[in-house]
Amino acid sequence: MIGAMAATTTEKLRTLLVRKTLGIERHEYVAVAWSFAYFFCILSSYYIVRPVRETMAVGSGPQTIPYLFIGTFFAMMIATSIFGWVASRFPRRVFLPWVYLFFSANIAIFWLVFTRTIDSGESTIWLGRAYFVWVGVFNLFVVSVFWSFMADIYTREQGRRLFGIISAGGSTGAILGGVATSAFVTTIGTHNMLPVAGVLLLLSLFCITQLRKWVISEHEDEVNETAASEKPLGGSAFAGITHMLSSNYFIAIAITSLIASTLGAALYMFAAELVEVEIPIVDERTRFFSNMNIAANMLTLIFQAFAVKQVVQRFGIGRALVLMPIVSAIGFVLLAMDPVLAVVAILTVARRAVGFGFSKPGTDMLYSVVTPEEKYKTKNFIDTAIYRGGDVIGTWFIRSMSTLGIAGISVVMVPIAVFWAFVSLWLGRDYKRKAKALADSGVG
Repeated sequence: MIGAMAATTTEKLRTLLVRKTLGIERHEYVAVAWSFAYFFCILSSYYIVRPVRETMAVGSGPQTIPYLFIGTFFAMMIATSIFGWVASRFPRRVFLPWVYLFFSANIAIFWLVFTRTIDSGESTIWLGRAYFVWVGVFNLFVVSVFWSFMADIYTREQGRRLFGIISAGGSTGAILGGVATSAFVTTIGTHNMLPVAGVLLLLSLFCITQLRKWVISEHEDEVNETAASEKPLGGSAFAGITHMLSSNYFIAIAITSLIASTLGAALYMFAAELVEVEIPIVDERTRFFSNMNIAANMLTLIFQAFAVKQVVQRFGIGRALVLMPIVSAIGFVLLAMDPVLAVVAILTVARRAVGFGFSKPGTDMLYSVVTPEEKYKTKNFIDTAIYRGGDVIGTWFIRSMSTLGIAGISVVMVPIAVFWAFVSLWLGRDYKRKAKALADSGVG
């Protein structure tokens, strides 16, 4: 009897702790666990292939980066159009797994070609450039599709509670992927990290299957309205573009995406320029970029697990979104005062930590008040084509100001970051308006 009471008390305390600290209700445990694992697999895979891309960019020459981003942008436009066509004609349960199968196959092909090229002693410069473009499509696509799926299976209220801890799954994977790369790359070689990334990406397919089962059991009376539906989304392959252009809400999200990628492109070019001079060994460059990723992701994990839910619920999405513009403005002021690699690395780590810790979950929550078609098509278009468009604009904008040097360009970035902050606050207010309208209409 006493043992049963103690067990009951312990269970109640555990449930209260999980609910209070992490915001997870009992009936959500399974779904959050599989979502956590799903994002873990995706980002651990990405943070293995990402340092390889940075190394390829430096090897290609910092002066080629604007051209690489142009190639990435056009590749992204093609990929987005194909995705829109597929999403219009096939159910979500069909096209989601195929996205990950496609990119896993790509990783295997790149590994085979890199191995053959390196073993034969041939130059990998053009292969590296193709890989750079591919990774630019890969990373935004797999993450965008993941968050479209999350916004589809969780309600608006659940998103506010759960997206932080789910994001922490990605950060945990990113840390371990970065640690693995840093630990083994100088031993086995940069290109031999790719098969590990491919296997991790394949594991995400099992997570999708388990989440689809949870959706069916959780919403068995309305399964045709969920991500497990047999119905395709319908609409035009270019609906993502038309929806964005017809909505101030989506235009504002697109503006924040353009600015974020423009400022990120500036830091990317600064780092490539300085690393080329200060770190001459290829595998050491990969290790440097991997270590920078590890630092950013450790901070991100702390924010996502323990801070984002409290910030969003206490202060609102708008104020969560404004943190990254503020950090960016302060960081570029410091960089203008001391334009060295250490400051570039610190600012990059800080922006990524705050961006993935607060801005990314906050931005993904913005899509919880839109239609399923907009969650997949419009979100995908903004997260991929618009973001990569920002890379193109950013790199050429930075190149046009090259005579100003890193310090001068940093000064120009400050007012852009301030404008970004105002747009973020507006988005927070419009989100509240849309959420209230949904609540008043009886939609959760």
